[in-house]
Amino acid sequence: MNLIEELRNLDTNDPGRWPLGFRVSAIVIVFVAVAAFSIYMFVVKTEVPLLERVQREELELRATFEDKQRRAANFDAYRAQLADIERDFGAMLRQLPGRTEVPNLLVDISQTGLAAGLEEKLFQPMGEIQRDFYAELPIKIRLTGSYHELGEFVSGIASLPRIVTLHDIAITSADREIYDELTLDVTAKTYRYLDEEATER
Repeated sequence: MNLIEELRNLDTNDPGRWPLGFRVSAIVIVFVAVAAFSIYMFVVKTEVPLLERVQREELELRATFEDKQRRAANFDAYRAQLADIERDFGAMLRQLPGRTEVPNLLVDISQTGLAAGLEEKLFQPMGEIQRDFYAELPIKIRLTGSYHELGEFVSGIASLPRIVTLHDIAITSADREIYDELTLDVTAKTYRYLDEEATER
């Protein structure tokens, strides 16, 4: 009688009459199934959420590590870039007049118009406007002269050692009889760096 026939002849209602080998095998199979089920219910099922949480934390830590590693790798470049920014900022600050230099700058702006051959009709400094770390001083200007003289004035303003910007530019004909007699209405703005005392107020 072979093994398959013996398995077919087993009476499932009376396992006590099974041969010893089959009874031991059945007990081992049941024990393994119960043990596997118990391990799944009491160990695996309760530990899966913890495992998932730890995996999420690992991904977050890995991303943080890679970000910090990238920053550390570029640290020297950032330091050099910061030094360049500080140098450029210092150079720009030197182009802003101090409080004592503003009157001389106003004279320079006025002289630039006269040197270009323009006739000054209006030169009116307005009130200083304070911004975050600088103050803005607008000046309303009206000049008359030829097209080339106006161009020379604008070029002269651009070449001043201090920062002066031109806004609200309007060019109109000064005299209908003379085609090259123009009036320039413009607001020139110069800027002054506020020291710490001024910004604290």
